Amino acid sequence: MFAPIVAGVVFGTKSVTGLLAGGIASGVQMAVSASNTGGAWDNAKKYIGKGGLNDLIARVEPDVVNELGDVKQKKSQIYKAAVTGDTVGDPLKDTSGPALNILMKLMAIISVVFADVFLAVNKGDGLIASWL
Repeated sequence: MFAPIVAGVVFGTKSVTGLLAGGIASGVQMAVSASNTGGAWDNAKKYIGKGGLNDLIARVEPDVVNELGDVKQKKSQIYKAAVTGDTVGDPLKDTSGPALNILMKLMAIISVVFADVFLAVNKGDGLIASWL
């Protein structure tokens, strides 16, 4: 979380503005993508578990079909792969997506708190302005 401080002191206030704009834009995109991806993987496991892919499982893995023609989808490799996806997806939708919101807020708060410091360094132009 030193990025706003480094950007403000070294490159100036305009750099902090760009950093915050880019951080918010990319953070929102990442948070939405992480939450949606995690939810999709979670729902895929539920769909397979309720028998949504029984026809495909019966064709691809005939060894999981019993004598009565019932598909034991929870013994299939497709379901096992969905469980792996769900294991990865749960943290994405429950923690990673919402945590990016906190990151964006923290960057903005740090920038506001250190605004006077940024303005004190070469009138807001940063340390690098003296070399240009």
